[in-house]
Amino acid sequence: MIKTIETTGVIDKRKQLQLDEPLTVDGPARVRVIILLMEEDDITETEWLKAASSNPAFDFLKDPEEDIYTIEDGKPFNDKG
Repeated sequence: MIKTIETTGVIDKRKQLQLDEPLTVDGPARVRVIILLMEEDDITETEWLKAASSNPAFDFLKDPEEDIYTIEDGKPFNDKG
């Protein structure tokens, strides 16, 4: 079984990865690392969310008939990571 952890970090001047937050796993342990580099022309998550929220393709979600869930539906998600 593979456990996935998503986090962020910086590659420093020595070309070493420095994570922004400590990992919540017991070590030492071997890991497999996949690095996703942001392209210079990529938009930020905030810009992406703003573009998605103003896209007319999602206008149907503004219809009151689409409000089928209430605050009482589901269970709270408390990420302890």
